[in-house]
Amino acid sequence: MRRVSVFGSTGSIGQSTLDLIGRGDFDVVALTGGANVTQLAADAIRLRAEVAVTAFDDRLEELRDALAGSGVEAAAGTAALEEAADRAADWTMSAIVGAAGLIPSLRALRHGGTLALANKESLVCAGPLLLSEAARRGATVLPVDSEHSAVFQALVGEDVAAVEKVVITASGGGLRDLPLESLRNATPEQAGMHPNWDMGQRITIDSASMFNKAMELIETKEFFGLPPAKIDTIIHPQSLIHALVQFADGAMMAHLGAADMRHAIGYALNWPDRRHLPVERLDLAQVARLEFHAPDPARYPALAIARGVMDRGGLSGAAFNAAKEVALDLFIARQMRFTDMAPLVERVLERLEARGCLEGDTMTLDMVLETDRIARETATAVASGDHAA
Repeated sequence: MRRVSVFGSTGSIGQSTLDLIGRGDFDVVALTGGANVTQLAADAIRLRAEVAVTAFDDRLEELRDALAGSGVEAAAGTAALEEAADRAADWTMSAIVGAAGLIPSLRALRHGGTLALANKESLVCAGPLLLSEAARRGATVLPVDSEHSAVFQALVGEDVAAVEKVVITASGGGLRDLPLESLRNATPEQAGMHPNWDMGQRITIDSASMFNKAMELIETKEFFGLPPAKIDTIIHPQSLIHALVQFADGAMMAHLGAADMRHAIGYALNWPDRRHLPVERLDLAQVARLEFHAPDPARYPALAIARGVMDRGGLSGAAFNAAKEVALDLFIARQMRFTDMAPLVERVLERLEARGCLEGDTMTLDMVLETDRIARETATAVASGDHAA
């Protein structure tokens, strides 16, 4: 049996992953989660995991109690997450949300197995570092974002040099039909309602602001090694086409599938084979039509900021992600307006660039973590009105 671990198992991606793992024949090594200890313990017992880890130290006793008598080891905290990643696995799902997923992803690569990457922050913050570590360890990195999985699948057997353009699609998020003048007063509850997907609060709000798509633009550049000019995005309200690849001969390949993350997860789990997946089959006659719209720069300023990050390269991705996470925290806490998030991120990037914090031809983990720290401090100071930040 293949040994598998799932980091971020209690989130939406993690739960979809466990659904597929539970239908197969796998030896589960580690499951990790956050505050939902009850779900984490239940899944660990059901799948007979070796260890279950909560990210929160103060939930350890609760986790131990929930696992009592099961034979599943309980652990908590950052060090325990890293130790879980050090346990040998043939296939690891990286689905921890945010920059916190970077170190477990890097450590999982040491086994030389397959890293199924749903944590887009790993590539945005440290793409060159992660991919070079994978190459050094003989490991395989497979994309699990539905858009990047779609691009990956469209490129099977193709020469990347023949690609003219990659277009990743976007739903437009829960506020796509809200009048532009009303965005300023949008609430976390409004932004947290997605028209097509059932996701967590943070990623759903990122969908409404298009910060998730901005991240995916950067991720596309890093994963596929494409220049920014060959990467684009388009609003596709139905979310049935996940990405399109246009080639030098004018042909365009589109990847279609129902709005179910088990498509991309199952592809990564079974790669290089294709196996039956318990997902909806599309009936195009029922779909009837597919719509596409160019994203409005005024509604989605995060996309332009991402273009600047792709052009700068280096450590700007780490700064971009950190500032974005701070802005999102402030919006969720109702300490920042929806329309103030993008300007905050832009100001942080401008200030760090002016201070020379984003320069450098090399990248190390320490450099990424230090940039993350400085960007978070700067974002917090700027948001509080500290003009000296």
